[in-house]
Amino acid sequence: MPLELGFILITTFTAIVSCSNLSHALLHPSSVSHNVSRSSYYLTTNELWFNQTLDHDSPNDHRKFRQRYYEFMDYFRAPDGPMFMIICGEGPCSGIANDYINVLAKKFQAGVVSLEHRYYGKSSPFSSLATEKLKYLSSKQALYDLAAFRQYYQESLNVKLNMSNGGNENPWFFFGISYSGALSAWFRLKFPHLTCGSLASSAVVRAVYEFTEFDQQIGESAGQECKLVLQETNKLLELGLKVNNKEVKSLFNATELDVDADFLYLTADATVMAFQYGNPDKLCVPLVEAKKYGSDLVETYSKYVREYCMRFWGLRVRTYNRKHLRNTVVTADSAYRLWWFQVCTELGYFQVAPKNDSVRSQQINTMFHLDLCKSLFGEGVYPKVDATNLYYGGDRLTATKIIFTNGSEDPWRHASKQNSSHEMPSYIIKCRNCGHGTDIRGCPQSPMVIEGKSNNCSLPDYVNKVRQQMVDHIDLWLSECRKPIRSSI
Repeated sequence: MPLELGFILITTFTAIVSCSNLSHALLHPSSVSHNVSRSSYYLTTNELWFNQTLDHDSPNDHRKFRQRYYEFMDYFRAPDGPMFMIICGEGPCSGIANDYINVLAKKFQAGVVSLEHRYYGKSSPFSSLATEKLKYLSSKQALYDLAAFRQYYQESLNVKLNMSNGGNENPWFFFGISYSGALSAWFRLKFPHLTCGSLASSAVVRAVYEFTEFDQQIGESAGQECKLVLQETNKLLELGLKVNNKEVKSLFNATELDVDADFLYLTADATVMAFQYGNPDKLCVPLVEAKKYGSDLVETYSKYVREYCMRFWGLRVRTYNRKHLRNTVVTADSAYRLWWFQVCTELGYFQVAPKNDSVRSQQINTMFHLDLCKSLFGEGVYPKVDATNLYYGGDRLTATKIIFTNGSEDPWRHASKQNSSHEMPSYIIKCRNCGHGTDIRGCPQSPMVIEGKSNNCSLPDYVNKVRQQMVDHIDLWLSECRKPIRSSI
């Protein structure tokens, strides 16, 4: 999945997505429980706009584009309260979600702003997403976007609050999950003077070319019994494709996928969803029972994909269709093409099958990913992961005042920073359904859990303990960088 570091799942209520993770399932999904109203899910959906610089690297290019953002100031303690910046990642940003950051904003009496990532959602600089038009889509440009917006918003706040211009600054703190969690960490690394600290939740700071640990974690999280059934099911799927190709794909409503490896990527992503987002029993319980009673494993698995992944989550077959991914017109599904571009040029995260004991098909290998990149973006497109890790430091980045958090069952944690230090504390939240962004989203990580409540986590006390550590660090770091604010006379 995309980082998704998973994939972007777009449903009736579109959240701040990512994937787990996108197309290779977006980093985080956007599904919302049908029992949750839109008003309770969002703190605000009121769109605001900022004129952003297109190319921060060129002093001669003065082109601008409209970048969408949101603000929520109900808790803000004027004039010297903190400002929380929520970074949106690899998908449309449709508002400020009512997750655990809302709880933190109340506690610290903070204002909250959230900036949509360039190219995604309504913040596209161009009407075409042809490869040559994507040259300004990168994490580096996104970081400069954040810096420029943060300066603009602080200056606007100074005017609004009638504060003098003598260096007045509110204390800022940055937040992100998954790819945006990496951006949060990288922002503190590259612009330490613009934020008092960062929370990097499930932050994929290490670009990876061949990400075999991803599949290995799925097997570990599934447990031996479920893993063996998943492996058997996958072998039956591969055999079925050879014998009754269309019939097998029709079970998954996926006959449009002409490339068998694309279909097997979809089924691999569907497996990932159960563990990445804290719903392992949705997959393992029916599969293990089917094996025990001699039921059809492929039929059982296809039912999980149709009824849970597609009907409930909003997983879309066409986002695995190369014909669809080659579409250069801006649409509601453009995030998948955009995320693949970032994956294919700077981040990698190729979720390849390990040579031994793999859960996913061996057809999901390095050549599959390189061929897909070439198919979507043309010759010469290659993920420069070494350059990315050299620029940011990978999981050995050297910075201060960054909190790293990861769920124990999240496959993406192996691209994060898991070693803890005094300046950059790192916490593994351990529980059976602790996945992607547990500290912010609660359990399960999808559907939406209001205020990210931890009561449905298998070990809520462990989640709450890590959250208290987060609060302590944020409190300390805000106090250390707070400056007196003077009002104009």
